[in-house]
Amino acid sequence: MNNILLSAAAQNGSASYIMIIVWVVVIAAMMFFMGRPQKKEQARRQALLNALEPGDTVLTTSGFYGVVIAIDDDTVIVEFGNNKNCRIPMQKAAITEVEKPGDAAAAAEADKKEEKKDKKDK
Repeated sequence: MNNILLSAAAQNGSASYIMIIVWVVVIAAMMFFMGRPQKKEQARRQALLNALEPGDTVLTTSGFYGVVIAIDDDTVIVEFGNNKNCRIPMQKAAITEVEKPGDAAAAAEADKKEEKKDKKDK
């Protein structure tokens, strides 16, 4: 009877080790798949900030739109509104979106073509 109890305890011990290993693998896989989109977003944001040039229109984290005037290492001087004296230095990290001047012109041109097409269809 003693042998039966020892063999049952040994089987339960190995089963618990297997379950621990399975859980560690599952948790590691979840961490990998949860961290991957975050790394992609960080890479996209870094590429966005690296491509920043004077003349680009930017949206800040506080919701203000402005035009980039000058760029330093971590600092950007942004001009807000039509007032040429409203130039504020801010960190690059405060920029959430960038729109290139050529992108705005291309979008406006595409809108005009779409409007002409809609008028012809009516």
